[in-house]
Amino acid sequence: MEKITNDAINMDVIKNLITRIYGDVFTASHFEMLENHILQTRNAIIAPRKKGWDETDVVLITYADQFSAPGEKRLATFQRFFEQCLKPYFSHIHLLPFYPWSSDDGFSVVDYHRVDPQCGDWDDIARLNTQARLMFDFVCNHISAQSEWFADYLAQKPGYEDFFIAVDPATDLSAVTRPRALPLLTPFTMQNGRVRHLWTTFSEDQIDLNFASPAVLLAMVDVLLHYLREGAQYVRLDAVGFMWKTPGTSCIHLEKTHLLVKLFRAIADVVAPGTVIITETNVPHKDNIAYLGNGFDEAQMVYQFPLPPLVLHAIHTRNARTLCEWAQGVSEARVGETTWFNFLASHDGIGLNPLRGILPEDAILRLVEDLQAEGARVNWKNNPDGTRSPYEINVTYMDALSARHDSDATRLARFLLAHALLLTFPGVPAIYIQSILGSRNDEEGVARLGYNRAINRQKYTETEIAAALKTEGNLRHDTWEQLGKLITLHRQHSAFHPDSAFTARCINDEVLEIIRTADNGASVIALFNISDKSQVISYDALGCHELITSATINSASLTLAPWKAMWLSKA
Repeated sequence: MEKITNDAINMDVIKNLITRIYGDVFTASHFEMLENHILQTRNAIIAPRKKGWDETDVVLITYADQFSAPGEKRLATFQRFFEQCLKPYFSHIHLLPFYPWSSDDGFSVVDYHRVDPQCGDWDDIARLNTQARLMFDFVCNHISAQSEWFADYLAQKPGYEDFFIAVDPATDLSAVTRPRALPLLTPFTMQNGRVRHLWTTFSEDQIDLNFASPAVLLAMVDVLLHYLREGAQYVRLDAVGFMWKTPGTSCIHLEKTHLLVKLFRAIADVVAPGTVIITETNVPHKDNIAYLGNGFDEAQMVYQFPLPPLVLHAIHTRNARTLCEWAQGVSEARVGETTWFNFLASHDGIGLNPLRGILPEDAILRLVEDLQAEGARVNWKNNPDGTRSPYEINVTYMDALSARHDSDATRLARFLLAHALLLTFPGVPAIYIQSILGSRNDEEGVARLGYNRAINRQKYTETEIAAALKTEGNLRHDTWEQLGKLITLHRQHSAFHPDSAFTARCINDEVLEIIRTADNGASVIALFNISDKSQVISYDALGCHELITSATINSASLTLAPWKAMWLSKA
C-alpha cells in the first residue's frame, strides 16, 4: 500500500509540472500514455542505483569508438582497453553519444534508440556496464536532419506536424542568445513544395525539437526511459538551456526549460531512484547553478564550467588570486542534495563564457591571444549588437598549459598540478580520455576533418596506444602512471568526499591552500605552487604525511618546487 501511495504522490508531482508547462494542451490521454510508460519502465528495472556519491566516484569521459582493433566492434575494443589500463582509476564511464549520427562527432543524433553499428549494440553497452557505472548523453535540444523523425516531418506525415519549430524569417530574433556564429534559421522544402525556416541553434544539420508539442515530450521521455532501462546511472542533458523557445526573449534558461529539467528529474526519481541528472550549460556561473533548483527537485549536478579556464588562467598568469576568490564562493553556491561535476578537459573546447563576470574581458582576450600564439584554435559567437566574442578555446589541456619550447618534464608538472587542483575541489571529478593518455594537439586531425574541435578528439588503434603506455619515459606513459596515482589517492581518502567541507585561501600570489575535511574528521591540506619558482613558506605541518610522495614532514617550513602540489594529512 505504501508503494502505491508513493507512486501516486510522485505521479502527482509529474502531473503538476506538466500542467505548469503545457496547461490544457497536454490532455488526459497524453498523461495516461506517459504514466503507463513510466510505470512499465520502473517495473522493468531490477538493478538498484547507487544513492548519492562519495570519494570513490571518478568519471572517465570518452567516445565509444575511441579505440579500434582489426575485425572488432569499437565497444569491445574499448572494454578490453578499459579493463587492462583504466579500470583501477574510474568508477563511471561517460560514453559520449554512441548512437548513429551525421555530424558533430555524435551530437547530431540520427536515431536515439540505436547504438552506432560501428561501435556495437546494446549488449555491448550491458557488458561494459558490468565493469563501471555508465553515463549517457541525452541530446535533448536537437536531432539530426538525417533522422527519420525529420524525414517524416518534411514528408508531412500525420503526427509530426509540430515536431520542429517553423518561424517566419521576418520575425525579430535579435534578442536570441547565439552560441555559434551561424544562422539561427535554416530553410527546408516540405513535400508540398513550400519552404519553412526551421530553428537550428547549432547547425543546419541539428534541428531543434519543439518541446511545446506534447508529441515531442512523449517521444523524448521515451528516449530517457530507454536509457534508464539500458543502465544509465548518470544522464547528461546536452545543451539543455536552449530547450524552450519564445521569440522576443533570449530563448535560453527560460522558466519552462527549468520546468522540463524538473520533469526529467521527477521521472527518473520514479523509474530509477539514484539516477543523477547532470545539466550541461556552458554559460556564466549564476545561470549555470540555477539548474540546481532548490537542491532537491532539479539537477543533482551541474558542470563546474569556470574551473577549466580559471585553472588555466591561474597557471598562465602564475597568480592564484582570481581562482581563490572564485573558489571561496563554491561551497555557498551548492544547495541541498547536489554537487558539482568537475572537469578540466572534455570533447569540447575550454569554454570562455563562464569567465564573464569573473574576469574582465581584456584578461579573457589576453588569455586567448596567448593560447593562439602557441597553436590553440578559437571559436567565436555573434552578439546581439553585431560584434563577436570568443566563446571556446580548442586545445588539449596538456598543450593549453605549456609552450612549444617547454620540456616534457615541465609540461607534465603543470598538467599534474592542474589535475591535483581538479581532484581537490568539492564535487565529482571527471577526466577526459585524452588527458589520461597524455595527448598533444592533433593538428593533422584538424586539417583532415576541417573543424577546430578535432584538435582534442584523436582516435587510436589499440595497438599503438597500448604500446605507448607501456613505454617508460615517454609523455603518455608518465601521464597515465602519475595521473593514475593521483586519482587512486583521491579515491582512498574520505576528505575528498564530494560533500566534504572546503576552504580556500591564498598564502601569497603564487601559493593556494585548500583544506578538505570529512564528516568523520579526516582532513587533507592541499598546497599548490602555481609558479615556475620554488616557494618556501612557514607552515605548521609537523608530523603530517604527504600523500603524493609518501614523505613525513619534520620541519616547520615547506619548500614547494615549481608547479608542485602537496596533499598533507595527519600521520
